[in-house]
Amino acid sequence: MVFLNGQFVPIEQAMVPVLDRGFIFGDGVYELVPVYSRVPFRLDEHLARLERSLSAVRIRNPYSREQWRDIIARLVASEPDDDQGVYFQVTRGVAKRDHAFPQDVEPTVFIMSNPLVNPSSELVERGAAALSAADNRWLRCDIKSISLVGNVLLRQISADEGAAETILFRDGYLTEASASNAFIVRRGVILGPPKSNLILPGVTYDVVVELAAAAGLPLELRAVSEAEVRAADEIWVTSSSKEVLAIVRLDGRTVGEGRPGPVFKRMYQLYQDFKRTVMRAGREKAAA
Repeated sequence: MVFLNGQFVPIEQAMVPVLDRGFIFGDGVYELVPVYSRVPFRLDEHLARLERSLSAVRIRNPYSREQWRDIIARLVASEPDDDQGVYFQVTRGVAKRDHAFPQDVEPTVFIMSNPLVNPSSELVERGAAALSAADNRWLRCDIKSISLVGNVLLRQISADEGAAETILFRDGYLTEASASNAFIVRRGVILGPPKSNLILPGVTYDVVVELAAAAGLPLELRAVSEAEVRAADEIWVTSSSKEVLAIVRLDGRTVGEGRPGPVFKRMYQLYQDFKRTVMRAGREKAAA
């Protein structure tokens, strides 16, 4: 089942008019929420980011937070998997093709849930490969827009080579990856770009920062040069689906010792512990 404009319907019956501005212009925003043991993780943070994106593109939020929570809970309950990835998007709605905003149109809301697929244990243990590219996307990467052709083209650079991600640089500095945030480790210090209009403010990014602080791991959020990335002892990418994944080859060259490093292993274990004790504790907390 999926949710479309107020109704739960089989996905085969879910239809959107061809004049929907999401189809015509990519005029909309989206979120993806990981669900553990049937409880959405940090749903309020995801909804807050959705609200920021909607406000930035001037689309009316069609639901209150309570309504969003109820719809998502009903969809999650209808699916067979305990761990899911809930995708939802809001477009400006259906109107004649004109760049200017239409007046008095209803936003289109679509929500679906799929099994949550994380990296295999083999990939985590051996690490992944990545390529790099110039970050040629627009200057509002903090908006979680459905207009993702820039990200798609950048991701395809690595997909064509069987690599896991494309690491992006703008004007000589690390921004993020094509579908992830990125961190490096140099001399035992975790380095990551600070939040700005040039990167998506990732919820998993926040978790990594919080876990590092709680464990006393040195971490600096500052501009990270391309030279620092290429000389890094470790490179990581983070996202709701990738969790924390080590990059051990960049552009065909070995990163560090060519295997996941000690700081990554510590963070990965912290993340798994957090997932077990906090993320999966959501069911018990929700029932309390």
